[in-house]
Amino acid sequence: MLLVLAGLAAVPTPAVYAQDRPDALAMYRNGQFDQAVQTCLDEIQQLPKDLDSYSVLGWSLLKLGRYQDAVAYGLKALAISRYDVRIIEILGEGYYYTGDDSDALGYLQQYAALAPNGDRIDIVYDLMGEIYIKLGQYNHADIALDTACYFTPNVAEWWARLGYAREMARHYAIALDAYNRALTLNPSLDDAAQGKARVEAAAGG
Repeated sequence: MLLVLAGLAAVPTPAVYAQDRPDALAMYRNGQFDQAVQTCLDEIQQLPKDLDSYSVLGWSLLKLGRYQDAVAYGLKALAISRYDVRIIEILGEGYYYTGDDSDALGYLQQYAALAPNGDRIDIVYDLMGEIYIKLGQYNHADIALDTACYFTPNVAEWWARLGYAREMARHYAIALDAYNRALTLNPSLDDAAQGKARVEAAAGG
């Protein structure tokens, strides 16, 4: 009996096993994206329904520019949990960078509806704005980019794109406001400077 108990004591408990596992999220945060991908794949092999592993995997694949892979694994994860907002956002971003604007917009809109204050809500609205610009829906782009700037007001490029959407909608006064905000944040941003000059010329004419 003592030998049996001693043998059981040597078996790692789940808590000890968890402590010994490589930390994929820490790898991701440290920019070790390749290592995070491999760690997540190993975890998924052991626990096929681990959505935390799928999430870190998706984020890492996006950072590596492996957008098709991010979409493929995202769809597998979505089959496990239809409304996990982390996976929905990964799919929206993945589809955006593969050029599939229709699917990207659908998933990005889902994320905004399910997680209106989510960790990646600013990025989601920025990408939605870019899609609306490509579609020529400038008022929708205005709303999306304005919301992105509301959540994260210190990205000069986003203000410049908001200015562009407003300029294309011929809302010159508020376009100028957005371009000026971009130039306040980054005085050397050419897109904002050129946009401001165009708007001032159009308004003067």
